[in-house]
Parts: sequence; C-alpha cells; structure tokens
Amino acid sequence: MGDTRFIDAAERRARLGVRHRLAGSARAGSAAEAGGALVALHGTDPASVFLAVAARLRGGVEPVGAVERALYEDGALVRMHGMRHTVFVFPSSLAAAVQASTTRPAAVRERTALLKHLAAGSDFDGAWLAETERLVLAELAVRGEATGAELGEAVPRLRSTYVYGPGTRQEGVQSVASRVLRVLGMEGRIVRGRPQGTWTSSRFRWALAEARPALDPAEARAELMRHWLGSCGPATEADLTWWTGWKVTDVRRALAEVGALPVTLDEGTGHVLPDDLEPVPEPEPWAALLPALDPTAMGWQARDWYLDPAHRAALFDRSGNIGPTVWWNGRIVGGWAQRPDGALAHRLLADAGAEAERAIAAETERLTGWLGDVRVTPRFRTPLERELSTG
Repeated sequence: MGDTRFIDAAERRARLGVRHRLAGSARAGSAAEAGGALVALHGTDPASVFLAVAARLRGGVEPVGAVERALYEDGALVRMHGMRHTVFVFPSSLAAAVQASTTRPAAVRERTALLKHLAAGSDFDGAWLAETERLVLAELAVRGEATGAELGEAVPRLRSTYVYGPGTRQEGVQSVASRVLRVLGMEGRIVRGRPQGTWTSSRFRWALAEARPALDPAEARAELMRHWLGSCGPATEADLTWWTGWKVTDVRRALAEVGALPVTLDEGTGHVLPDDLEPVPEPEPWAALLPALDPTAMGWQARDWYLDPAHRAALFDRSGNIGPTVWWNGRIVGGWAQRPDGALAHRLLADAGAEAERAIAAETERLTGWLGDVRVTPRFRTPLERELSTG
C-alpha cells in the first residue's frame, strides 16, 4: 500500500471514545450536540434515543428534557425513516440530505408496493388513495397534530382494511392507516411528533412536515457521507454500503465526491476524510452503558475491532439487533438489563480489570439515578438481556 496510513484497532477505539462523546472529557452539553456527533440515532425503539443521548451527556444535563426539547420544541432533531428502511433520529440540518439520498427512493418503493397490495387485496385504487391522503393532510392542517387513532376517527377511510398476500401463506388482513401514514412520513409530508404517553411510548402524534429543500441525490449522498466519515471513519466500503443501504456504485461516487482517502485497516482498505489522517490520541479511560440498537454498537458491519465474536450470540437477536451493552475503553465487554424492580444488572463477558469494574459501577449508578421509576424493556430482546432482566 506504499505510503497508505495504517490505522489500528486501538486508534479506532480512541476515535470512537472521543467522537461518539463517550469519554468523560468528550461528553456533550446538549441532546443536539450528542445527536450531531453520532449523525443518526436508531429510533425504532423510542427509549433507545433517550438512553443513547443520556450516556453521552455531561453531568447536570437532564436527558429526558434535553431530548424532548430538541425533538419537539427546538426542532434540532427530527425522527424520520432513513437508512435500510429504518426509523432514525437525525439532526434537522441533515434531514434534507437524508430525504434525498436515502428516504425518497425508499418512499417510491413503499408507495408502489402499497398500490400493488391495494389492487390485489381490495377495491381501492390510486385515486382512492390520493383522496384519502388529501383528507389526512387537511385534517392535520386543522388539528395541528393527531395520533393515528384520532385521524382514523376523523377520516374513516383510514379504518379500511385490505387483504395482504391473497392466496399465499402470508395472507392476512391489514389496516390501511399504518401504511398510508408511513408513506406520507417517508415522503416528508408528515412527521412524527410528541408521543401520547411517556418518552418510552411509540404512539406518536403526527403533524404536517416543514418543506425540505429538494437536493440532488448525488450531492445529498456526498453530504451524508461527509458527516458519517467525520463521526465514524475510517470505514470499509462494505461498512458504508451496509450502513447507508446504497448501491456500491453510489457509495464509491460519494467517497470520490468528498475526496476520501484510503487507509489500511485490519479488515483491509478503509476510507477517511482528506483532513483526517492525523493520529488521534487515546482519551482517558471510560466506561459506558449503551442501550439496545445504540448507533455506536450498530455503526459498522465489521465489528471485531470492538466486539469479541464469541460474544455475539449473547448480545444479538436472530435478526442482527444488538441489545444493551457494557463498554470499557472502546470495547464491548458485557451486557446489562433492567429488572422489574428497577435495579440494573450487568454481566461482564471478559475480565476488564478492577478499574473497569469501578467505572462500570459508577455508570450503573448514574443511569439508575436518572431512570428513577421508569422501566425500559428493549423492543428486540436478546439472550443476555432476557437472562439478566429476570435473574
């Protein structure tokens, strides 16, 4: 590789500790700062967004209020579909780039699929769907915001059903409401707002979305690539293709557009931004309790540099979703769970030493303190989390 710089696993872990705001001296002062550092917070499980931010905030910043202000008052963060057809929370400054690079193509496929399913399993056609959407948008313009159930009461068409997969083993009756609202959300016409209930609830209210600039898809991919490499680089082409869900040709074009430079990793060739070749000093020792689906744990396809492959079976479910994890200096060293009485239990899967155990205990106490009476159960249960939660 000639003069190509080699970045070993230790330096990658140092970058992770600093750039993902996990080392104590690197922690964020606001939810927006934490979200911006990570580019995307997994939003499939609402509680994970709050837990991920809480792990990265400096002392004295109350996590729930900070996240709720950023999501529902300041508008610094926005919840929307993104990579791999998954709901994420993004900095609002990146919403247009995500929409153009990733969400819009998925929305086209989603609308096409919905029309196909309606044609096969009902008497509804494109005109019926367009009128239903018009009524939903008109209702939200009057109400300001509403839950799916409230919209169903106001727009009876949303309570309609259709037969999914007629004549197949997957045949079943499905509601029109969830599919229509998802399509409108993916197209950027409506947005998820404050939920009905607590911060752990997924019963979101819907509201009309603010118009986003219609960016050129290639420019949007380059913008998202620039932010992600700044947070998570170096990364291999396989990492980037997996994380974005883009075609490999689009990944390569985006890398070229941002002027990414090749580096050598244990896994092969990685990529960094052109101004990111300087060594990153290792931060002070740090521990963290990260939630299920945390963006640090789910940021790369190749994870051996921070996760012992022998621990995968305990920490992941069968679909590849990671559960709550315990970290020490950039490595996953165990898992944790909350028991019905509110106590947090953890288990180390490797001997991390006495200093690590003290730091992990301190993080456990910190998390226990702000959770208080709240009980959090991950949406995707993993073997170790299930065991610890009932132990």
